[in-house]
Amino acid sequence: MHDEFLCHVTAYGVCGGQWVGVPLGTYRAPTLPLALWWLRDRALWIAARLDPLPETAAFPEGSLTPVGADTADVPAVLRDWCHDTYRQDRVAEELSQGRLMRFSAQDETTEYELMAESVDTLRMRRMRDPYAMSAGAARW
Repeated sequence: MHDEFLCHVTAYGVCGGQWVGVPLGTYRAPTLPLALWWLRDRALWIAARLDPLPETAAFPEGSLTPVGADTADVPAVLRDWCHDTYRQDRVAEELSQGRLMRFSAQDETTEYELMAESVDTLRMRRMRDPYAMSAGAARW
């Protein structure tokens, strides 16, 4: 039943004293394997931008600095999530059963969120309560 999936990647942080979300990408995956591939690809994309290789010529000298040992390592968390077959199997299971999948990693300033949900589940929710989405009651 759950053949198509809507996937989102968002970064959240404080701007002007308010908590704001910045969309980093959306994909309507026609299959579960493509949804999983896209989520992993976006997680690795974020990790590569947060933790680039210092020898890359695109960075001016001195623009990258090491962080403290107690700083959250978001790129490592994202890479671990991508390469953990048990967790990926759990994501596939949740999505195939029509449940929302949400994974997040955060440091002191930003939260990175990956989400996916079956398009069929979204349609069924809309059919049950057609006003919930417009009233803001069903926020995910």
